[in-house]
Amino acid sequence: MKYFGGIEGGATHSRLVICDEKGECCATTTGLGTNHWHIGMTECARRIADMVERAKTEAGIPQETRLTSLGLSLSGCEHETNNRELEQELRAQFPNLSDNYTVTSDTVGSIFTASPNGGMVVISGTGSNALLRNPDGTSYNCGGWGHFMGDEGSAWYISHRAVKMIFDDMDNFEKSPYPIDHIWKLVKEHFKIESRHEILTHCYAKFDKPFYASLCKKLSHAAEQGDELAKFVFHEAGCHLARSIQAVLPHVHEDLVESGDLNIVCVGSVWLSWTLLKDGFVETLKKKNIPFGLKLIRITKSMAYGACYLGVDGIGYPLPRNYSDNFEVMYCYKNLYTNGAMNGNNGTNGCSLKV
Repeated sequence: MKYFGGIEGGATHSRLVICDEKGECCATTTGLGTNHWHIGMTECARRIADMVERAKTEAGIPQETRLTSLGLSLSGCEHETNNRELEQELRAQFPNLSDNYTVTSDTVGSIFTASPNGGMVVISGTGSNALLRNPDGTSYNCGGWGHFMGDEGSAWYISHRAVKMIFDDMDNFEKSPYPIDHIWKLVKEHFKIESRHEILTHCYAKFDKPFYASLCKKLSHAAEQGDELAKFVFHEAGCHLARSIQAVLPHVHEDLVESGDLNIVCVGSVWLSWTLLKDGFVETLKKKNIPFGLKLIRITKSMAYGACYLGVDGIGYPLPRNYSDNFEVMYCYKNLYTNGAMNGNNGTNGCSLKV
């Protein structure tokens, strides 16, 4: 019996799946974050091996049995040189883990969970990134540079933006368009502080990006309850996510839109607040002519399946799979122009178009 593994790895947590020769799931497990930029190559490899070993135990697979392939779709694995280094670390430290490895970024694994031909993925979790993968293997991205250089539309960016607006208002540098009192109270509760000076520890000496970003969840609750400042930062995030999509649309291969729509996989916890993002997102898309529809889809299975598919494709093994079981349509957008004039403008939630 052959076994095939796949790991979806983020900065905060990771998920693993092991499938048998029929494509059936044998075991799943979760683990700590596996972004090598945050924890180093050695610790990243150790966490990967730990998940595989625990999943083998759960599935009743002997520890000495190697996986035939292990696909790794990990945050931080955007460069081939680093990906080869991680594979070498795994082979050196854990020689009995897997016969073959395929290492890619978490964005690529997301796309291949929904389609074998490519598409676009927009990640908005702790950080943010947009990636287009064409059928010919070419890829283009916008973002993915981390919080120093970007992360617009992410949970960290939303959280930081809210705090910055409060500081700017209190400094009389730039007054907030909406009252800050309620959100300032949430910030103090989240960071367990009483004054602005106390938050500096969380910005520098003890900076913890996932913890800082987790303020976003409290902001979403405030927005849902009607706080205007919280609603504003989510509206702005929706604008940023739409702009990241617009940035790579010129590179879309015609084969990806044969059906008239481009599939965009929406990944990350911020997308769970779609109702708060939607107005800013749609307003921004309307500003440019897009000659095809955009279909936002949400993965319903772990993206570890996409990583597993990439791993088996890397060795040419025909693993059975049913992509339609892996996602649902979240929203469809059309903004079509004819002779420079707007011909149609339509967006629907959960449209039932055939993918």
